[in-house]
Amino acid sequence: MCCTGKCARLVGLILLPSAFICMISNLLLFFPDGNQLENDQISLQVWLMGGLIGGGLFMLCPSCSAIRAGGKGCCGAGCCGNRCRMLNSVFSSAFGLVGAIYCTSVASAGLAIGPKCRVSSDAWEYPFENLGTGNNSYLVNQDTWELCIFPKNMVMWHVVLFSILLCMGILQTVLCGIQVLNGCLGCICGDCRSKKEDEGGL
Repeated sequence: MCCTGKCARLVGLILLPSAFICMISNLLLFFPDGNQLENDQISLQVWLMGGLIGGGLFMLCPSCSAIRAGGKGCCGAGCCGNRCRMLNSVFSSAFGLVGAIYCTSVASAGLAIGPKCRVSSDAWEYPFENLGTGNNSYLVNQDTWELCIFPKNMVMWHVVLFSILLCMGILQTVLCGIQVLNGCLGCICGDCRSKKEDEGGL
């Protein structure tokens, strides 16, 4: 049987690096193809900072809380201490779930609308916003990427980084949901590990 404490620790150890991946990806979106742009030349979805806030900062608390729920925390060792840490991780994971959903929503919108770039008329706009879906979508038809003149690799930069945010957001949503259920189970049933195992970590 998988112990609730071990499960919580595993969830936390996956959530923590995913938070940093989200933050780094979001920061890179501000510098497409390594170029520093003016504020009004950056797309709205980048400014919403789904990765930096939702998948990043919002995820630090639940990840650390889940890791502590899998080991010794401020509440001490033993049955009561474990239940206290598990209860804390439930609320933290619910908070993280909101951030993960926000990250996923912003990333989905970013991929659907496409990047903001300079087109042939020298104006900065969203050239792929009204292309529709299916075979007309810029995600499928890479020939349309030529509509973006500057930055040079703007579309690839946009698609790759928002895809990373989308994948991380979905992963975080699943893991936070698992930890909410796991934490509730841990509060009710406690941890199946012995004191010796608790001191040893995973």
